[in-house]
Amino acid sequence: MFVESIELKNYRNINSAKIVLSPGVNIFFGDNAQGKTNLLESVYVSSVARSHRGSRDRELIRFGEEDAHIRLFFRKEPLSHRLDVHLRKNHSKGIAIDSIPVKRSADLMGVLPVVFFSPEDLSLIKNGPAGRRRFVDMEMSQLDRLYLKNLIAYNKILTERNNLLKQINVYPALIDTLDGWDHQLIESGLYLIRKRREFSLEINRIMKTIHSGISGGKEEILVEYDPNTTEMDFRENVRRNRNKDILSGSTSCGPHKDDLLFSINGIDIRRFGSQGQQRTAALSLKLSEIRLMEDRIGDKPVLLLDDVLSELDVHRQNQLLNHIRDVQTLVSCTGLDELVRNRADTDKIYRVRDGNFSEYKEDGTEE
Repeated sequence: MFVESIELKNYRNINSAKIVLSPGVNIFFGDNAQGKTNLLESVYVSSVARSHRGSRDRELIRFGEEDAHIRLFFRKEPLSHRLDVHLRKNHSKGIAIDSIPVKRSADLMGVLPVVFFSPEDLSLIKNGPAGRRRFVDMEMSQLDRLYLKNLIAYNKILTERNNLLKQINVYPALIDTLDGWDHQLIESGLYLIRKRREFSLEINRIMKTIHSGISGGKEEILVEYDPNTTEMDFRENVRRNRNKDILSGSTSCGPHKDDLLFSINGIDIRRFGSQGQQRTAALSLKLSEIRLMEDRIGDKPVLLLDDVLSELDVHRQNQLLNHIRDVQTLVSCTGLDELVRNRADTDKIYRVRDGNFSEYKEDGTEE
């Protein structure tokens, strides 16, 4: 699977652009704030219907304009497909695949699988559990529509239950309505717990091999699912914690408090690992994400590397580039030196200036 071309209109600082891509490595270089990340973001939005930066739809629209368009052609053998995203300042977005409207944004998940890798991801191991839960949820949502359905349901139910808990402190009679929300919370939450456990086992198997290669066989990594509650105890824990939840006005038990644990040679690297170990583990995790997608869907995702190489030393750069030789990759960077040195088989290079994209030739000319 690969993106053939992207057309953008009024997207952030990009007035109008059409970029033809190679199935291999595509590099977008230029100074900061010129539009490189915006281009990668537009591919991500076309995949998951929202920005990786958490921006609202109206913030993706060029200043002074009422709407923006993303048109993306991608090939999923043996056919090419067209994907349109219409962002509107005062209305919900419109999405269509091959001119057929997509009713819900969630239905876009999995159509064009992507892996987004930014410098922030290098801190995935050492930061708090929320980022690791987001990592699991994004991966699983692209691979399993039922997981996404249960995740959306769980988050909605959790919000409603928390609101009810706060109201019970004021209107105690409302406690009679809590059983219904508890039942729904448990039903959707059990699916998440089960699938996250399966995911951790699968990602651990893949990551062990990748990390061993990156570390030269010196380190053995272990990824473990750290659930807030087990499937067996979930129902009982919700019941037992009810009074505490009412007092605090929040739900204290459930998969919204899960985590992943990472250890190297038996040592918890979040607490005791060096920054180099934490970064290497994060790199191994993102590379494992690519492999897992390929195993699950029988095709490779599109990889978006947003200014990551400048954050890696030469060894880790080489390890990353060696692992993505057969994956379509869009790379943003400020300079070409390290990429040209490490990657002789780069397929397309674009210089980006003020939202404009010009193809950069080997002789230094542009068109």
